[in-house]
Amino acid sequence: MTRNLFGTDGVRGTANAWPMTADMAVKLGAAAGRYFRNDGANGHRVVIGKDTRLSSYMFESALGAGLMSTGMNVFFLGPVPTPAVGLLTTSVRADVGIMISASHNPHHDNGIKFFGPDGFKLSDEAEAEIEAMMLTDIEPARPENIGRAKRVDDGRFRYAERVKATFPAGMSLRGMKVVIDCANGAAYKVAPEVLWEMGAEVIEIGTTPNGTNINEACGSTSPAAASAAVVEHGAHVGICLDGDADRIMLIDEKGTVADGDQLMAMIAGRWADAGRLSGGTLVATVMSNLGLEHFLVGKGLTLERTSVGDRYVVEAMRKGGFNLGGEQSGHIVMTDYATTGDGLLAGLQVLATMVETGLPASTLVRQFETVPQVLKNVRYADGKAPLDDVAVQAAIAAGEAKLAKTGRVLIRKSGTEPLIRVMAESTDEGLMTQVVDDIVGAVEAAT
Repeated sequence: MTRNLFGTDGVRGTANAWPMTADMAVKLGAAAGRYFRNDGANGHRVVIGKDTRLSSYMFESALGAGLMSTGMNVFFLGPVPTPAVGLLTTSVRADVGIMISASHNPHHDNGIKFFGPDGFKLSDEAEAEIEAMMLTDIEPARPENIGRAKRVDDGRFRYAERVKATFPAGMSLRGMKVVIDCANGAAYKVAPEVLWEMGAEVIEIGTTPNGTNINEACGSTSPAAASAAVVEHGAHVGICLDGDADRIMLIDEKGTVADGDQLMAMIAGRWADAGRLSGGTLVATVMSNLGLEHFLVGKGLTLERTSVGDRYVVEAMRKGGFNLGGEQSGHIVMTDYATTGDGLLAGLQVLATMVETGLPASTLVRQFETVPQVLKNVRYADGKAPLDDVAVQAAIAAGEAKLAKTGRVLIRKSGTEPLIRVMAESTDEGLMTQVVDDIVGAVEAAT
């Protein structure tokens, strides 16, 4: 069974254009409701969270209507981080959880992603079945079994208490000055609250959402403002979240940005030393830097690579019984605490280590020297398939041969945007740049 509507992280696209339309959301909600409510009984539950995009209100209402039409009782959480939806799906014994967000994308995009009753994102197979149901006549509930809806006001506070509980007992952030950049997104209230309640002096950025400024010159994809604020205020550390707060970029006291690879290296090393790293293994994607792999091997640990997408990281973690994984882009998944990436939770791991060791962030998040890496994106027109072009395939093969002894080439199609991502790593930077440029040129010619 194939998926055409769902990508690597749910359904995503430009708001009010196919597939992200209100009528699609109604149909998708009905299909999901029928898929999870299959025994005819009343009382089934779904939790729906959202980020701060203007269009999220529209999709919240449309999904709710479709779900209630098949008998699902809908709990609207309002703006909450994606990991809060995973948590609350299990906390309130919901049959399904839904997050409305396009993550780090600009405000005009939006997305819909699903969590199963166990709090984990749905499998490809489950998404394919729901998508197939959308092509059928979905049986509505009888009038007396139509679902109800209500607003849940304490979802954010439940999530906050869960996050704080992951911090070592008896430890606080008193004396710590922290810059928090919430990207004008889903964590704009809860992240500053958590840090302040734990004792930190908090400098806020990106906490004034207006529906269209999410991820705009702020957040994990644009950390310059937070970096400047760390230096200006003499902060100990900066935490940059994305629009739905499931990823993080960390800024040390010098204003230097550390990506997900460095954070995973720090956490993996600390957990391994404490005997907490399950199977001595970190799960990461093919995008993670070779330097991370060398670091882990040097400590007698293993790196298991997956396809790009935090859902594939989590699938590999669950299959292998591992408890730590993530992506270079800042998704850090710690299944001891959460079912999906959680930027705030990952930030607290760094803060706890700073308090425990007395070491500055600049020391803790510089665990290895990165192998030089270049990533370029090439946008292509709808209907095009540049990776099928013979000249593109020849350029890729030639590049792989040139870097065979010093690095690697990775070419992939984005699962959320019409982009071809061309990445290479090598200790020979000149050769690496040439290889990437050659492949990019061939892809551009094919678009």
